[in-house]
Amino acid sequence: MPIQSERTRGIRFHPKMLSASRLSRKSLTRKPLSLLLRALRIGSTAVNRLVDRVRRIQASLPTAGLKKTRPGRLEERFITGSYANHAGRRAYKLFIPSGYRNKPRPLIVMLHGCKQSPEDFAAGTRMNVLAEENACLVVYPAQPLSANVSRCWNWFIPRHQRRGDGEPSLIAGITRQVMRDYMVDRRRVYIAGLSAGAAAAAILARAYPDLYAAVGLHSGPAPGNAIKLGCARPVMQRSQFAITDNANASVDTALSIIPTIVFHGDQDTKVHPRNSEDVLSRSGAGKELERRLRQGRMPSGHAFSQTLYLDGSKCAVMEHWIIHGLGHAWSGGSPVGSYTDPQGPDAAREMLRFFLQHTHVAPVDSR
Repeated sequence: MPIQSERTRGIRFHPKMLSASRLSRKSLTRKPLSLLLRALRIGSTAVNRLVDRVRRIQASLPTAGLKKTRPGRLEERFITGSYANHAGRRAYKLFIPSGYRNKPRPLIVMLHGCKQSPEDFAAGTRMNVLAEENACLVVYPAQPLSANVSRCWNWFIPRHQRRGDGEPSLIAGITRQVMRDYMVDRRRVYIAGLSAGAAAAAILARAYPDLYAAVGLHSGPAPGNAIKLGCARPVMQRSQFAITDNANASVDTALSIIPTIVFHGDQDTKVHPRNSEDVLSRSGAGKELERRLRQGRMPSGHAFSQTLYLDGSKCAVMEHWIIHGLGHAWSGGSPVGSYTDPQGPDAAREMLRFFLQHTHVAPVDSR
């Protein structure tokens, strides 16, 4: 008998079951529906897993509602997922562009700052809007209150600074899960973050250079300079600690440059701008690079200094943007989100431009 309403013979269905049944009625009517009916007898945990599975299947189909979605309705393609391993579980939000059509697309991993959420970070950076223009997938891992009372990524704790352990393993696991469930160009996977999220992104880029082709950092402390909570604030404010390296990458990064673009405000009182210099010195692996300085000013906005670091082929492998007058905020962001300053250069647009200029020659991802 077909389901005629959300309440039948006085039975109140579980909200997750109602959500999953709507998905089935709209587009999936074969195996997923039979699984849903079976799930009525096996409890809410199985239902949650089933709903996640149905959503992934639905999004991966070439006709899974994407052709009918108006380009302006970005929220309709901003879906929820989760990943778990030995280090715990993390939820995430995934943006799927309307141009996703059975062709490998770039993937950007975005790590929010303290006191933020994936939805807030997406709104403030406007990365989904830019990803729609460039047909990129964007995933936003979420740090729960149970892991940090301010929702900060724990970049200052050694077990969260290593490959295969703690939060790096969870974020890399989310990245791989999206790469497995969707058509992703393995040569064009990138990671970026703000503040504590920038520190975590720098750790991931160094710990997994075989996974990420480039990294974007905004207003972040230099990871590895702190090895406990008590060291975090002095590092953020003065950056006076010796650099250590706990990344334990499985490939040799000592002789390789990590393509890096960094933004920082010279009026940032939470994270000293000197941190951005520490990050760049590590990304450049001590190599001699040609520098080119460009200065400018946004119309009715902040002035900026952009330093390009060029390799022997005159390719910009690193960029350092200092935004004059900017505090601890995402440059060029939308006031709809937190920690943004719309008067600066569009950091999200510049990061995406830089990312798409860099690809892995032969990504390894050796776990």
